[in-house]
Amino acid sequence: MSRIPQSTFAPHEAAHLLATYWRRWLATAGLVAAAAGLYAFLSKPSWQASQTLILRNEATNQDTGPGKFGRSEDLKSVQETLLELAKSQGVLAAALRQVGPPADCALQESWPSARDIDALRRLVTLVPPKGVEFGTAEVFHLEVRDSERVRAGLLDRAISDQLQVRFQDLRDAKAQSMIDELSKTVNLAQSDLDATTSRLAKIERQLGSDLGELRGMHDAASGDSALRRTAAEIDGDLRHARAAEQANRQLLGMLRQSLSDPGRLLAVPSRLLDAQPALKRLKDGLVDAQLRTARLKGRMSGEHPLVIAAETAEQEIARQLRDELAVVAGSLEAELRLDQRRIALVESQLGQATGRLEHLAGLRADYANLLAETSHRTKLVERAEQNMAEARAARASAKAASLISRIDGPDTGIRPVSPTPLTIVLAGILGGLTAGFGVVMLTVAPRRPDEVPAIPGRSAEPLALPVFSRAALPATFPRPTPNRKLSLRQALEKAIADRAQLTAMQP
Repeated sequence: MSRIPQSTFAPHEAAHLLATYWRRWLATAGLVAAAAGLYAFLSKPSWQASQTLILRNEATNQDTGPGKFGRSEDLKSVQETLLELAKSQGVLAAALRQVGPPADCALQESWPSARDIDALRRLVTLVPPKGVEFGTAEVFHLEVRDSERVRAGLLDRAISDQLQVRFQDLRDAKAQSMIDELSKTVNLAQSDLDATTSRLAKIERQLGSDLGELRGMHDAASGDSALRRTAAEIDGDLRHARAAEQANRQLLGMLRQSLSDPGRLLAVPSRLLDAQPALKRLKDGLVDAQLRTARLKGRMSGEHPLVIAAETAEQEIARQLRDELAVVAGSLEAELRLDQRRIALVESQLGQATGRLEHLAGLRADYANLLAETSHRTKLVERAEQNMAEARAARASAKAASLISRIDGPDTGIRPVSPTPLTIVLAGILGGLTAGFGVVMLTVAPRRPDEVPAIPGRSAEPLALPVFSRAALPATFPRPTPNRKLSLRQALEKAIADRAQLTAMQP
């Protein structure tokens, strides 16, 4: 495995090179230092003005409280919008026109130009407080740099003024666009609600007096209504009427049979005679007379006057009973006719109630759907109108108040943020010395690696990296002439040619 070549460049060799080529590196150092001094002389100090601003949220439609941001993403989004506004052309141009051109401006008639706006855009920054991530705090700083301290403060104040105005205009435009969109939404929702309400009103007009019954059927949890209860009562009356008609018909049949044989009247049930008290009394009297006659016959003969009187009384009661039976039969026939008419009337009423119920049952599903659709579209209209009211409130607040507030005024500090001329000159001198050393290292020809003298205790393996030394150069290789003055370009070309020749000489 081959070893990695190492350089044998020593500090004393670097000092020897710098001493030998002192003109070269001093010329380079002097050139760089002169350029730095010229820059320090011509450059102007840079002053930075910082305006502290605080941001709040809109007071309306906030669940977390008036003016508070519910999420950090909302705060970050608003601050990013402000950052874009602060660097927008409209804000910067208005701020430059408000402050006016600087004293050394040559073309004050065309102020501000696109170049002036672009130059100011690079000098405007929006930063959070120290130690805080952007978008997590409501406080932020608007920083502006300028070559004049007073002008930096004026520009910072002007940009903050224009930022407030532009942000209010943006909120107003946003609210106006929302109002336009919500107006169409409200109109569409209102037209749909009007169409549904018209269809619902048409059905309600067709129902007439049954509208309350349909609403009762729709609203009641059990589906019961007054019409259903009325139908149930009519059905009960019909059953009672039919039962009464059936009882009178049976009683009339028995009375007709009893006309020829009054004894059959005794077999008539008492519940059938409850509606005929006179006939019931005669029946009871006939039974009592028969019992009396039977008791007398059991003690006396048939020719006894008491027995004859009892039989006569019994016959008289039977005669009166037959007469009464004829009268009761006629009244029962009339009552049967009334019962039939009553049954027909009740059946007609029941048919009407049942028909109304069937008609309402057929309309109940459509009516319920229309009611639900109307209720839903009413809520949509209410929500759209609420959103429109909120958008109008946001537009009114955008014109009335700003969400951005200043904390004190712009602060420019007591020192400029750019380095002082002395610092620039010292940095130029140090950089020139470093550049001069680099030029010397690049323009001095190296020696061949195989001509490096052996060092005790170190491997004799040739090193691939060059070691700079004039004594180690081969006899055939041209040595650098200290007294010969070369330009930097000639020195670099000569160094490249010497390196290529040395590489070709290596085995």
